[in-house]
Amino acid sequence: MFITFATWRRKTLPERVRQVVHDCVVAGHGVRFDLHAAVIMPDHAHILLTPINDERGETYGVAQIMHAIKGASAHAVNKSLGRSGRVWQPESFDHVLRSDESTRQKAEYICANPVRAGLVSHEDEYPWLWRESVEGAVP
Repeated sequence: MFITFATWRRKTLPERVRQVVHDCVVAGHGVRFDLHAAVIMPDHAHILLTPINDERGETYGVAQIMHAIKGASAHAVNKSLGRSGRVWQPESFDHVLRSDESTRQKAEYICANPVRAGLVSHEDEYPWLWRESVEGAVP
């Protein structure tokens, strides 16, 4: 599943809180989902994941996953910035990959986002990027 979510009113996240958001996304890896790729851009994030089953054998839903990510990251961002209020737009865009879509190709697309945006010349230079193929499997 490919998910994109944006900051409230497309406000830019300071660099120090992009790491906070990155850490909140990665924290769900192996807990509610298997993370394949993630990138935290200045005003939005892209994640590619596969939901996993809870202890009852039921698959975590997108709403549960996004509530956990947005809730934890909003709290951490506001704490880091010494403020309160909205961090994320309420909606997010999610897309289930079709059978002919490759998880690897979608991950490569996500990881190239900072390069396409002109933030870095090579994706390895972008600190708020996570790739299963590089960072590894479930801890």
